[in-house]
Amino acid sequence: MADASIRTVEARPNADSLVKPGELVDLVEVTPLTLSDRRIYNQLLENAWDAIDKPVTHVIAKSVLRGSHNSNDRVGESLERLMSAIVKVAVTWEGEPAIERVQLLGGNLESSRNDGLLEYEIPARLRKIIRNSQVFARLQREVMFALSSKYALTLYEMVQKRGNLRWKASERFTLDSLRGIMGVPKGKLSSWSNLKLRAIDPAVAEVNALSDFMVEISPIKTGRAVTHVEMRWWRKDGDASGAADRALQFSRVGRRIKVEGRAEQVIAGQGAGPRPAWLDSRGPALQTATYETARLRHPGYDIYFVEGEWRRWSEAKEPPHNPDRAFLAFFRSYAEKHPI
Repeated sequence: MADASIRTVEARPNADSLVKPGELVDLVEVTPLTLSDRRIYNQLLENAWDAIDKPVTHVIAKSVLRGSHNSNDRVGESLERLMSAIVKVAVTWEGEPAIERVQLLGGNLESSRNDGLLEYEIPARLRKIIRNSQVFARLQREVMFALSSKYALTLYEMVQKRGNLRWKASERFTLDSLRGIMGVPKGKLSSWSNLKLRAIDPAVAEVNALSDFMVEISPIKTGRAVTHVEMRWWRKDGDASGAADRALQFSRVGRRIKVEGRAEQVIAGQGAGPRPAWLDSRGPALQTATYETARLRHPGYDIYFVEGEWRRWSEAKEPPHNPDRAFLAFFRSYAEKHPI
């Protein structure tokens, strides 16, 4: 959303949505964050909103950030990543484009009680950026918590920032800048095909299924190489919006079925989808229930890609006594090392 007559700090959160400054949407993560980190940070911004540009401390109940998790460990780990996160924000300095490097979160004080409070600060340079902001994204809470990967949440924020612009319905990005904005870790998804398969296509599918907008990302080549992409967006008609509302009512597994366009019911032993032929040369297929367990435990991952990584890793080792159990153990370790 953009309106030269409205400053971002004057926009108000409501029961259904929160406000995020546009400068904190199209930012480049120097320190990669997880989906949980991004959600928690949005909640911290919302909680501080009434005095977001003031040099004051803010207080929030840890239970709000913890959500459905029983442990506060996840919250503490996210806070530490947010404190160490440095982001590059595009700003204007003396009338010229510039890059400002800022920390996302300042010092904080966490009660040791499970049901205690968290006191935190917004860094001074970041407060100044927010104070001068005139472009913001309005994020629907239900959608923010329904999206299953950080790439989908980032794309949703990008579209919400731009969706109500009257003079613009598309934007071009270099491939490097898109990677930076989406928070792809350095050295990961380096080829266009991997970036498209692992990050862009799943994110586009989720945003199109669950939000009020449709989005499309198309590659642009320079010579033979993809060097840029064009992102286009448009608001859904009434029928499509209704379908998105219904999708949000599904369970998490049900939402994934909706996003993937799968009609079959996902239960153990069914619906794992066809195993790619290239895996046949790596080893025999695992039990169907194993693939479904992996899919349900680690939504957003390409289970067959991870199986390929496991097969490659296992080549120089003794064959496992229980391949299905060994694969699931590898998948858990892989997901911890390669969060999405």
